[in-house]
Amino acid sequence: MTHEAQVATARDLAGRAGYDAGFLGVPVPIPALPGVETVLLPYTHFSVLMRPGKRLAAVTALAMDGKKLMDLDRAGIQWRLDPRLPEEQQTGERVYARNDLDRGHLVRRGSAVWGNTRAEAEQANEDTFYYTNAAPQAAKFNQGMELWLVLESYLQKNAADNSRRIVVFTGPVFGDTDPVYRGADIPLRFFKVAAFRHKGELAATGYAVDQTPSLDDLPEIPLPRAIDEAPPLGPFRTLKVPIRDIAALTGLDLDQFVAVDRMPTAAALPSARITSTWRGLHSPEDLDLDFDLGD
Repeated sequence: MTHEAQVATARDLAGRAGYDAGFLGVPVPIPALPGVETVLLPYTHFSVLMRPGKRLAAVTALAMDGKKLMDLDRAGIQWRLDPRLPEEQQTGERVYARNDLDRGHLVRRGSAVWGNTRAEAEQANEDTFYYTNAAPQAAKFNQGMELWLVLESYLQKNAADNSRRIVVFTGPVFGDTDPVYRGADIPLRFFKVAAFRHKGELAATGYAVDQTPSLDDLPEIPLPRAIDEAPPLGPFRTLKVPIRDIAALTGLDLDQFVAVDRMPTAAALPSARITSTWRGLHSPEDLDLDFDLGD
């Protein structure tokens, strides 16, 4: 059975409410991408702002209720195209077949699986397996229990342990050196912004992960021309970054989060060059998230 043997219809997705901008008790809308064509697709507990021209998401927005998280497995769930968007505007199975690329969840599956009922959580579980919620990633990037996954697990665990609500925005950082493979861009960087209430006020923190190959890994032809063979991807590096840098690199309107960024250097060095204050993380102890999910 192929990954696309399970075909979804628009009726299957009818009535999806998507991400709730009022989830934290203060308005936290999905970041816009001014000047770029986008399509907003609602799912259960999250929404995907698609860039049809890139065939990938510009950003995903997830509302996570730690008090209602459920532990469901993924058995029997297959990746499928979203019928609300033309096939040529999403990355389907062709991009991932016969290579070392993984379908990397942008909205973490376990973080979306919550609800007032088991049926609601099961629907969210299945919704995370639309290709609109995937991005091509190196297999090790996606499957290994590395810092990026530790970070995602930290957010989910703290939400559950403290019965807290968290909003998580995730997406690719498109760049001029991204390889193009089978008609799709392969982003070399991804970002994550977590927003939450701290002592009653909105707060946020930003992260990036980089899977840029080393010079020794590069093919002889320029990366953007890597069409037929899967592009080489290097060991990924997880970094703590100012949210203003994410905004500058993606074009997303993140002003609301820049204003409440809890990364100390973001406030201390407001005019620092982009990427100059990024801090590499090398172990789970380095995460130092600088926030307390309690009020």
